[in-house]
Amino acid sequence: MPSTRRPKLAVWKFASCDGCQLSLLDCEDELLQVAEVIEIANFPEASRAVVRGPYDLSLVEGSITTPHDAERIHKVRRASKFLVTIGACATSGGIQALRNFADVNQYIPLVYASPETIQVLNKSTPIADHVFVDFQLRGCPINKRQLVEVLSAFLNGRKPNTPPHSVCIECKRQGTVCVMGNAGAHCLGPVTQAGCGALCPSYRRSCYGCFGPKETPNTHSLSQWWSSHGMMNADICRAYRGFNAYAEAFRRESEAREK
Repeated sequence: MPSTRRPKLAVWKFASCDGCQLSLLDCEDELLQVAEVIEIANFPEASRAVVRGPYDLSLVEGSITTPHDAERIHKVRRASKFLVTIGACATSGGIQALRNFADVNQYIPLVYASPETIQVLNKSTPIADHVFVDFQLRGCPINKRQLVEVLSAFLNGRKPNTPPHSVCIECKRQGTVCVMGNAGAHCLGPVTQAGCGALCPSYRRSCYGCFGPKETPNTHSLSQWWSSHGMMNADICRAYRGFNAYAEAFRRESEAREK
């Protein structure tokens, strides 16, 4: 009787803080169940053991910031049947994409003792700018339950079921009082994708967009509301420039307010 081969999983790191990889390790009991049906073939954060590809599924964390990584991501893509990006860095360039709005060469000498040794691209860009991506899982960090859903969907040959709606919907479902309507806070919840469980509004803090733009976000309308309540253009611009500053919807609106 022929043996059933377990699909090979690889986890790759580019420019990032490792937080999304740690979310995978934080799955604990779920990860043990996953390991029974998936062979974790390449995951340096968890094990030094490496099984050669090709890989059935690759999870990619981090953005592309160096010429070396711009080449390496193509090797990862060629070695992967399915490729899923995880986290704000991989899906929108991450917090390091703030340099995309300035000249990175002005900052290198301020950070590094030997700036001449640094080889870096002018911009920090998401993985999808370089190779085809099968699915993008947003968040900074990602929601571990959503990650388990992605793995389950892969194993069962279906599309992952992750919410496209806004954080505002999560607030309503939980009965959380709206920090915009009740306290006049400058909250990104109306344009930010759900996934965090409306964590910040539940503590009476404004959402600051760690899951990136929701499906069809109306950032212009939100900015107009902020402006009508006394928020200056410079502050509106800064609000969109967080973990997902280079996500298209946030980038467009921040640049419009910068002018």
